[in-house]
Amino acid sequence: MKSPESSIRDVLAANLRRERVRRGLSLSKLSQLSKIGKATLSQLESATGNPTIETVFSLSRALEIPISDLMDARHSDAVTVVRAAETEVLSGEGVDLRALHRIEASGMIVEVFDQQVRADGRQRSLGHAGTEHTVVQSGRLVAEVDGRRVDLGPGDYIAFDGRLPHSYAAPEGPVRSVLLLHYRSGRHEAADQPNSPH
Repeated sequence: MKSPESSIRDVLAANLRRERVRRGLSLSKLSQLSKIGKATLSQLESATGNPTIETVFSLSRALEIPISDLMDARHSDAVTVVRAAETEVLSGEGVDLRALHRIEASGMIVEVFDQQVRADGRQRSLGHAGTEHTVVQSGRLVAEVDGRRVDLGPGDYIAFDGRLPHSYAAPEGPVRSVLLLHYRSGRHEAADQPNSPH
C-alpha cells in the first residue's frame, strides 16, 4: 500500500490536507466535526503529529470517507506482497492495526487490516463509515456493538454497521484477527452503507 520510505505520518498528512481542501473545510471546522483539536490537526497535516487509531477513525467519520483514503499511498502492482516487518503499526488504546491492502471492485471498497487486540486492553469506537467485519484467528475476543456483547473464538466472525458504537477487548490474552472494512465507492456514499447481515 505504500513504499517503505513513506511513513504513516507522511501519507496521512498529504491525504488529510487533500480531503480537507477538497471539501472546503478550514482546520477549525474539521476540528469541530472530528472533535480533534485544531493544533493536533495542524500537526497531522504537517506530518509532525502522532496519529492513533482513534484519530484516524474520527477523521474518517468526520470526512465520511474510507480509512484507506487517509492511509493509502496508492501504489499498485500485479502482485501485492505486504511484509509484516515493513508495515507500520497504527496503535490505539487497545489495538494495533497494520493496513495490508485496499481492494476496489464492483462499486465497493474493501480495506484489509491485520488487527491485534492487546491483553487486558479495550478499543472503543464511537463509530465510523462502512461495514466492519472481523475474523478471529487466535485468542478470545469480546466484541460489544451498540450495547450487545458477543464472545468470539478462533474461526468466529462478526459483522456490523461501523456507524454503531462498538468496542473490542481481549480479557484472556492477546487476540489476533483480520479486520475488513467495506464501503460503497464514492466520496460521500461511505456513510450511507446499509447494515450488514449478521
